[in-house]
Amino acid sequence: MTRSDLVEELAARFGQLTHRDAEYAVKTLLDAMSEALVRGHRIELRGFGTFSINRRPPRMGRNPRSGESVAIPEKHVPHFKPGKALREAVDTRTRELMPASTTSVTAPARKVAGS
Repeated sequence: MTRSDLVEELAARFGQLTHRDAEYAVKTLLDAMSEALVRGHRIELRGFGTFSINRRPPRMGRNPRSGESVAIPEKHVPHFKPGKALREAVDTRTRELMPASTTSVTAPARKVAGS
């Protein structure tokens, strides 16, 4: 689902909302969430999940072209941990939608040496 899809879904669900209003609502929500993460705050949406910032410590890497060691600086990256309700909903819906034949795979029979 893209940002445009989200805007379309919001406008469709709330008939009194114009496309422009739905677009503004999505933009405002995403901007507020981004700003909170930039400030180092955690965002908790009960039943959906938690957005937070993870710190990746500095480390030594290797330039694949020259093979020389390169210092990689510390980095802060966004992280999402799904809530229990979302995990269970996705698991249940995924199992319902997948055909039974793709859920279990049996290995082909092998010939035993010397038989």
